[in-house]
Amino acid sequence: MAAVYICEIVENKKLADVIFSITIACERLAEQARAGQFLHIKCGEELLLRRPFGICKVYGNALDIVFEVKGEGTRWLSMQKPGDSLDIIGPLGNGFSLPEGNIIAVGGGMGTPPIYFAAESAKGCVTAVLGFRERSRVIMTQSFEEICDEVYITTDDGSFGIHGQVIIPLEELLRKGGYEAVVTCGQRSMMHAVAKLCKQYGVPCQVSMEERMGCGVGACLVCACATSKDGKDRMSHVCIDGPVFNANEVIW
Repeated sequence: MAAVYICEIVENKKLADVIFSITIACERLAEQARAGQFLHIKCGEELLLRRPFGICKVYGNALDIVFEVKGEGTRWLSMQKPGDSLDIIGPLGNGFSLPEGNIIAVGGGMGTPPIYFAAESAKGCVTAVLGFRERSRVIMTQSFEEICDEVYITTDDGSFGIHGQVIIPLEELLRKGGYEAVVTCGQRSMMHAVAKLCKQYGVPCQVSMEERMGCGVGACLVCACATSKDGKDRMSHVCIDGPVFNANEVIW
């Protein structure tokens, strides 16, 4: 069950222009965390609402989160130093259900860090397909290369890796076959395209949805997501029903 922890920052490093990686020491969080779950972090005394951050890595008694500075909360977080403390609720949500066989892990932009944890937790061989806007936004390639059998990088402008979107190498891989599942996190439009492709080739797909959250525990109902199961449409909530969903259940 999720609890509140006061955790020490071990390291804060800049990965790219506005992208940071923070290592947090907390044995209980590290023990409980599963790929696809998230942490809800209080970002400064002045801000009422916490911010959700996908878990990127877990090792020993520590975990990593990777985030982009977008507003006041993430700006505050980026300025915290080793030795400072963070007020964290977690781990929250339902994670990926990873099969025994080979999988493809698809990450887009800032959806890439949570996909690393899924790739690292996989039971079979992992092929990673990672998409970014341009070279300056490319992150974590070495980390993926260390744990994956193959890594494909795409950029929208062709400045690094394959020119185009993740569906280009993904379709090639799906056409060859041999994969039990695809797991993905990133922009909604990208995940929709991935889900359609997986459906076309008959490969199960799990998507990690990203929505604005208030409470993170299902009380405020801010993070509503339209889904359909057993022929019935309903409003699910990303914080407690997700963030990971069967792609076929999401109403895109």
